[in-house]
Amino acid sequence: MLTERKGECLPDWLDAVRQGDLPSLHTLAAGIDRNAVIAGLTLPWSSGVVEGHVNRIKIPKRQMFGRAGFQLLRKRVLLAG
Repeated sequence: MLTERKGECLPDWLDAVRQGDLPSLHTLAAGIDRNAVIAGLTLPWSSGVVEGHVNRIKIPKRQMFGRAGFQLLRKRVLLAG
């Protein structure tokens, strides 16, 4: 379902999970927004590039936590880019 982008199989999988004997998966199945997950498994768009930029910014932020202010963080992000 994931590698072949078959989002239409999600309802069947969720039904199988609900009938199964794994309570942790029952919780997962109950909390899933079907339309969003089906779209994510079916549509060709990806937010991978955006997530990469967010990760690139968060690493120096974590390294500098409690040591410096926003101005130094801003300079490091702009100079690293």
